[in-house]
Amino acid sequence: ALGNLVDFTLLKGQQHDTAGVKPLIKDKEFGALLADRAFDTDWLLLDLEERGSKAVIPPKRSRLKQRDFDKEMYKWRHLIENFFCKLKDFKKIAMRAEKTDESFAANIYLAA
Repeated sequence: ALGNLVDFTLLKGQQHDTAGVKPLIKDKEFGALLADRAFDTDWLLLDLEERGSKAVIPPKRSRLKQRDFDKEMYKWRHLIENFFCKLKDFKKIAMRAEKTDESFAANIYLAA
């Protein structure tokens, strides 16, 4: 998506990021998933393999068997990070100033 927002799921602050992956990718088709080490989980890698999608996720250092990943494609992840930086330019989003989740989500859609 060239660093643009395709979809998002607002999670509770105390949940790990991988908790929101299943509903986010449920009915989507994509060639590759670019993510950081936190998303290096067996269930996600298996799901991506079954879909025929490429997992561009560096392996955790604690993995017993290190696997390869496309380092050149992983460099594109800066587009995602740049998008988050742009979002943080909006004060209400950066400071989480909205009282309800719906208002916060609406601001993210507007800023995107």
